Amino acid sequence: MSGLAIRRATPADARAVARVHVETWRAAYAGILPDRVIVQMTVDDKAGSWRQSIARQGAREAVLAAVVPGDGVVGFASCGPAVSGPAGFAGEVYTLYVLPDWQERGVGRALLGACFAALRSAGLGSALIWVLADNPSRFFYEAMGGTRVGERDETLWGVVLHEAAYGWPDLAAK
Repeated sequence: MSGLAIRRATPADARAVARVHVETWRAAYAGILPDRVIVQMTVDDKAGSWRQSIARQGAREAVLAAVVPGDGVVGFASCGPAVSGPAGFAGEVYTLYVLPDWQERGVGRALLGACFAALRSAGLGSALIWVLADNPSRFFYEAMGGTRVGERDETLWGVVLHEAAYGWPDLAAK
């Protein structure tokens, strides 16, 4: 995609990242998450938490922004050491969201590739990502070579959500 830049997010990007977060959750998770969760999400609330996450990123964690000239931040991702999941995966992609109008244009592919590069630079040679099993975007991870490596049920907001993990055991090939 012409003009697309993937770079580390800065504190000045926090509000734009929060806007992408809220808009993508409203588009992707309607009917999957409780309505009250989606309705109560605000850019202001998310901006504060993203500002903190961006400020905390270091050599092993990254918050990446997908920026298009004239349009600003159209997607973002975050990654770092694996927090949870099947044994054998050193890194984890924590989040990856692209505005609906920018999906299927290579933005998600570029963000995932940049996450893999950041994880490799941090000495983390494998990665996984957890996704809601009902989220149709899970097929993106399959198309990107991820293999389903785990499942879990997590109770959030009083609802049991089924999640699937997709993994890449060798990032050297990515």
